[in-house]
Amino acid sequence: MVLASASPARRALLNSAGIDVEVVVSGVDESAVQEPTAEELCLTLARLKATEVARRLGAEGIVVSPGGRLLVLGCDSVLEFDGQVLGKPTDADDAVRRWQSMRGRTGVLHTGHYLIDLAGVTVGAVGSTKVEFAELTDEEIAAYVGTGEPLHVAGAFTIDGLGGPFVERIEGDHGNVVGLSLPLLRHLLDDLGVRLTDLWKS
Repeated sequence: MVLASASPARRALLNSAGIDVEVVVSGVDESAVQEPTAEELCLTLARLKATEVARRLGAEGIVVSPGGRLLVLGCDSVLEFDGQVLGKPTDADDAVRRWQSMRGRTGVLHTGHYLIDLAGVTVGAVGSTKVEFAELTDEEIAAYVGTGEPLHVAGAFTIDGLGGPFVERIEGDHGNVVGLSLPLLRHLLDDLGVRLTDLWKS
């Protein structure tokens, strides 16, 4: 499997599930893509990432052994909050404003998953998880944004890093908030006739 994402968290999730992946970053300009809903946006971005990497691999003449499969997985996450779609913040001031608005409230983290079998079959789906944020002080927000972590992630927070203590609770799949839903991936693999257990490292 090839992961069309630079996210170390996504790669770590796959590795923890026994799946070894090669990483090929797509280079898709996320800021140039617009869709009417958060679900459509994250799925479109996931599809564009997977499609670009699959195209590149095809152009390089990647050969799959007889009976083998080469799968490309694209993922993208956005936070839906107050009817707005929030990707990565533009700068530190933007991250501070977001946290001042989000603290003590709930949003929905959507992650698009798009899987391409280089034989020509594709499937995609969106995982959604409700996220309740803690009632942070201004000092906590400034300290968190000062670490730089919120500037590089959708919604300006992580659940598996420094931002973890600022998430009070979630409703849904934890991995989806990290950036990849393993149960959803299993279903997508099933749709392609691939058992997740066949991807376990030998």
